[in-house]
Amino acid sequence: MPKIERTNPLAVLAAAAMGAAAGLVVQFALSARGSAPLVPPLSLAVSLALIAAILIGFGIQLRRAVAKRPGTVNPFHAVRLLAASRAGQIVGALFFGFAAGLLLSLLGRTVQAPIATWLPMLFVVFSGATLIVCAAITEWMCRVPPSDGGAEDVDPDVDPGPVDQAAYRKP
Repeated sequence: MPKIERTNPLAVLAAAAMGAAAGLVVQFALSARGSAPLVPPLSLAVSLALIAAILIGFGIQLRRAVAKRPGTVNPFHAVRLLAASRAGQIVGALFFGFAAGLLLSLLGRTVQAPIATWLPMLFVVFSGATLIVCAAITEWMCRVPPSDGGAEDVDPDVDPGPVDQAAYRKP
C-alpha cells in the first residue's frame, strides 16, 4: 500500500495567495466603480469556526477509537474525515487570503474605514486561519499508527507475485 502524503503546505499557501488576489481585485473593482467596499457577513466567520470545531471533534473521536481498538475503525469514515480535513485546509486558506486581500486594500486608502467595515474582515481572517490549523491537526489525527509487526507488515517495494484470480470469481 502506498504511503499517503500529507497536504503540501505550498498548496495551502498558493490557495491563500489566490484568495488574496481575488480579494484585492474585488475591492479595487468596487472602488473603481465608486461602490462601498465588500464586507463579509459575520456568519461567514462563525461558519468557518464551526467547521473547524466539527473537524477537530471528529478527529478526536477517530483518534480515540484508533487508540482503543485499532481494527474496529471504519476505514471509510477515516478516509472521509481525511478528505474533509484536506478540503478544510484549502477552503480555510482561500477565505483567509480573500479576507486578507480585502483588508489589504483598505490599508492603502487615505481615509481610514470605520470599524464596522474592517472588523468582519478581520474575523474572517482569524477564522480562516483557525480552519487551516484545525484541519491540519485533524489530518494528522487520521494517520494510521504503526502496526505491531507480523503478517500485516508488507514491504511495498517487494512484488507480491501473481494474484490468484479464483478469489475474485463469483461463487
